[in-house]
Amino acid sequence: HVSITTSNHTSARLTAFLLTGVPGLEGSHIWISIPFGVMYLLAVIGNGLVTAAVVWDRSLHEPMYVFLAMLALNDALLCTVTVPKMLLIFWQGPSPSTFPACLAQMFFVHALFLSESAVLLAMAVDRCVAICAPLHYATLLTGSLISKVGLALVARSVAVVTPGVLLILRLRFCHSNIIRHTYCENMGIAKLACNDIAPNSIYGLTAALLTTGLDFVLISLSYWLILRTVFRLPSKEARTKALGTCGAHVCVILIFYSLAFFSFFTHRFGNHVPKHTLILLANLYLLVPPTMNPIVYGAKTKQIRMRVLGLCSRAE
Repeated sequence: HVSITTSNHTSARLTAFLLTGVPGLEGSHIWISIPFGVMYLLAVIGNGLVTAAVVWDRSLHEPMYVFLAMLALNDALLCTVTVPKMLLIFWQGPSPSTFPACLAQMFFVHALFLSESAVLLAMAVDRCVAICAPLHYATLLTGSLISKVGLALVARSVAVVTPGVLLILRLRFCHSNIIRHTYCENMGIAKLACNDIAPNSIYGLTAALLTTGLDFVLISLSYWLILRTVFRLPSKEARTKALGTCGAHVCVILIFYSLAFFSFFTHRFGNHVPKHTLILLANLYLLVPPTMNPIVYGAKTKQIRMRVLGLCSRAE
């Protein structure tokens, strides 16, 4: 049983939450688990192969491929933090999660989401420098810089998400401990509190706009510079090739940010949106990009494709 321990009748110490899955669609949980399970397998296998190819092949230790490996590793971790627990709920019914475990899941979900956004920005800047200033590419994007970028994106995620966790710790929970969701999410937990959650909401909104919102603006600027340079290329074949590559990348970026921002804002302001729609969107924005990224970034990159095929043939 999941319990709440109360003292002095005014404050409460929550010992655990109960995650119930997708509200209103409990009867369809088994069916919902099939596409989510398949997407998770594809995401883990695809991102694992991309990461392994870059790590094991020294010829791929270049900025573009290192960023791709960072993205693949982040994707695999991002969906692994949520999907196994979600599938357990779909298969076995509501599942308890201790208070520390719930906070840990919340921390990693938001931190990995922020680092995903940061890696996408780094990849956009990398392509921008490669296309707009190719002669300076090797001197600007050095191994030392890549290492610093990796450390910076981890530090940013920790620095931005930690205050959100601390704001949850200040709340008192004296009513329900049931989270009608598949994973522990910041506002999902905060809405169960008895005291004022305005600071949680304000901080979450501000942090999102100053991190992922700013990332999206800078990514858009990078691709605008890329497109401006591409359309000035004298060769039609070169323009078509560059547009084909950039087009696929832009599609992935648009899917990632549109799903994320739509889910984020409707969760805070979309009281008219059905609850099951919000929960499904909250899962899709964490699962669709990790499933698509290995296909778009990996399969469309010849060097990655050849190394992955080599790994697969060696395994046989």
